[in-house]
Amino acid sequence: MNYNIAVIPGDGIGPDVVAQAKKVLDAVGKKYGHLFSYTEADAGGIAIDKHGEPLPQSTIDICKASDSVLLGAVGGWKWDTLPGDKRPEQALLGLRGQLGLYANLRPAILFDALKDACVLRADIAARGLDILVVRELTGGIYFGDKGRRQTEQGETAWDTEMYSEAEVERIAVVAFEAALTRKKHVTSVDKANILESSRLWRSVVTKVAERYPDVMLDHLYVDNASMQLIRDPSFFDVVVTSNMFGDILSDEASQITGSIGMLPSASLGKGGNFGMYEPVHGSAPDIAGKDIANPIATILSAAMMLRYSFALETEAAAIENAVLSVLSKGHRTADIARDGEKAVGTAEMGTLIIENL
Repeated sequence: MNYNIAVIPGDGIGPDVVAQAKKVLDAVGKKYGHLFSYTEADAGGIAIDKHGEPLPQSTIDICKASDSVLLGAVGGWKWDTLPGDKRPEQALLGLRGQLGLYANLRPAILFDALKDACVLRADIAARGLDILVVRELTGGIYFGDKGRRQTEQGETAWDTEMYSEAEVERIAVVAFEAALTRKKHVTSVDKANILESSRLWRSVVTKVAERYPDVMLDHLYVDNASMQLIRDPSFFDVVVTSNMFGDILSDEASQITGSIGMLPSASLGKGGNFGMYEPVHGSAPDIAGKDIANPIATILSAAMMLRYSFALETEAAAIENAVLSVLSKGHRTADIARDGEKAVGTAEMGTLIIENL
């Protein structure tokens, strides 16, 4: 089979880690008889420098003409002083909106080989961690009405949190369908004691749950959920939540796994085939080009692409098993290495994973 992939390396360590993911995909293609073709496009800070805007129309066109999108990272200190609507991060919001990608799947898994990298007590880490955060991606406060105006108190700014019943229903369905293939437990996270949008969220999720009698549903306020993630992460199976809450909670979960450099993600739309795949971590411009970034999150994102966009389950599992094998043999990048432990570089980690396919 031949697959066309739009590749957006982006900024900072984005090009470093994307190069390793492409290397692994090519090895998988050679092993299983597939051809992956890549078309590169600009988004984020590099697009601002080259095209004067964070998301050129040409990039959107390339993505829409492809079978899926592989993205590195966007942003960096260089562009921090730009107005909000001109910042590199607007490329992510634009891509999600233009491509109709409303469901963000973020698996957070504590691998046995990395339990010593977990920041929690050993007895808590021993219980394990395997959470799927299902984050709503094209609504909420990130996409709501926003602005600034002058008042008697000086300049005033606002951002609006808004959700429709249809938006909540479709993301809830994604969460419950995912739970059917896991431990059949959904935790919906909101702030329904304060926010009207959360009260709507809770009522809609509760109605959707009636269609899934085999799945247990519970609700947590976001502040409680953030505490329970630290107190007992093994409690969670599938977490479904809003755009902003999902952004924050999945980053918290990533730290429990040992490093944010370990977490992949998939952003999917209606039908679930076309998607954009990217690591959860940021651009880390301070280590860009130094061959020390962890490429595992991006490589695991490529595995998610094979599973969700191309229905290549065997190939996806091969990548994931190769990662587990490399970690079990003690190979570590700097972010997950213990004190005094020799770390491998970005490119070497990619090579090791290929050798273990």
